[in-house]
Amino acid sequence: MQNKYYPAHGAGLGLRKAFVRELPDQANNGINFWEIAPENWMGVGGYYGKKFRTLAEKFPFICHGLSLSIGGPAPLDEAFLQRLKRFLKEHHIRYYSEHLSYCSDDGHLYDLLPIPFTQQAVHYVASRIQRVQDILEQRIAMENVSYYAAPGKEMEEIDFVNAVLQESDCDLLLDVNNVYVNSINHHYDAEAFLRQLPAHRIRYIHVAGHYQAAEDLIVDTHGANVIDPVWQLLEKSYQYFGVIPTLLERDFNFPPLTELLQEVDIIHALQSKKGLDQGSDHIQHG
Repeated sequence: MQNKYYPAHGAGLGLRKAFVRELPDQANNGINFWEIAPENWMGVGGYYGKKFRTLAEKFPFICHGLSLSIGGPAPLDEAFLQRLKRFLKEHHIRYYSEHLSYCSDDGHLYDLLPIPFTQQAVHYVASRIQRVQDILEQRIAMENVSYYAAPGKEMEEIDFVNAVLQESDCDLLLDVNNVYVNSINHHYDAEAFLRQLPAHRIRYIHVAGHYQAAEDLIVDTHGANVIDPVWQLLEKSYQYFGVIPTLLERDFNFPPLTELLQEVDIIHALQSKKGLDQGSDHIQHG
């Protein structure tokens, strides 16, 4: 078991260009850290580049990638990884995470597609994660993703996730909303899923909103407010694992920033309820 650490603390928000211009009067309003998709900010200049650099000098930043395609059939884009490595160092980015999925073959598919839950896929993905960690010279976290079909399934989602984490010796970005979405769509117990995750590998948490297409079908959109069952599952996560830095994701249908900050305040309230002062190196095992 590796030493436990968190790359940030408290509550964070995904930085989106759609609300950057609202930030001058709000930047210190309860946000402890920011997260960006590096693909959207690498090489950006002008107003947005200046704003990003200003924030990066004041706040901890995490990068959450979109294009690594860790489960894809095409070779890893090592030229991109070298550019990413320079970007992470230049801006003192605290951490890097990606999705346990794939999004490309010869070109980008602009969606996060499910990796088959097979032992062969575990070996394939784990070797690619190890290569990424070698190139970046740092540990990375993989995020449990939402999925709507499981082609070629030979093992359960939880077993696949745990096998990849173990074999690659990487960390976990726990997306609580994705656990909830998958539990409804694939008819499993969300809390039972949480309890089987390796607590010592969780580096931070995502929460987000989604779209309820039917009683038994949820689409993970990041385009709505977080609903009560997801907040409740986040609270359960704190019960099982201790208070972990948690980030609110919102990708479109943006409300005024003040409304997003109200959701960030809910994260703070849940963390305070469970004891924010337990410290970044302490963890409770559920």
